[in-house]
Amino acid sequence: MNFEELKEDIRIHFDEDDGSHKLEHTERVYELALKIAKKEKADLEIVKAASLLHDVARAKQSRKECKCHAAEGSIMARTILEQHNFPPEKIEAVCYAIKVHRKSTNIKAETKEAQILQDADRLDALGAITVARVIASGFTEEYKRPVYAKEGESAISYLQYKLLKVTPSSFNTKTGKTLAKRRYSFMKKYVSNFINEWDGKY
Repeated sequence: MNFEELKEDIRIHFDEDDGSHKLEHTERVYELALKIAKKEKADLEIVKAASLLHDVARAKQSRKECKCHAAEGSIMARTILEQHNFPPEKIEAVCYAIKVHRKSTNIKAETKEAQILQDADRLDALGAITVARVIASGFTEEYKRPVYAKEGESAISYLQYKLLKVTPSSFNTKTGKTLAKRRYSFMKKYVSNFINEWDGKY
């Protein structure tokens, strides 16, 4: 199967005005998932397809055309994969991974490929890109908020929330945990430095 062709074909399903979930996010998740899958000896075809299609219904959710982009995406993925002549015996595994990829739903991923997709998606919520993305989002109408405030919501308070929720120990795979530690450490240090500089401590 030609995965580059699949990537081009799904472009129409992404909202370029969505700062957090444009196709660039999917491309990063794809690369991370592939990196983890090779280390964890998972089925690369399933991981590639699932990571490319995991957010295919995200724009529909934003438009309130579906309640959960993961559940809707698993349905859409089946049709898309059939059109691309993806191995029929692997389609169910791809759809399952997409359906459970949202860690916020607290659904435990039961397959290695689904665990890898969860890890790759959550890794993109940690690190330098996330810091930039969260701060930039504060200047949009949807998430309008200050960069920092002693009280109330701000970009920095949201990063603090992320640090409480997306800890390295919350990842599924050994490789995912290792990659998460580096990103987590950077983000934690950044937030600490920001607050100390804001307060004039150094």
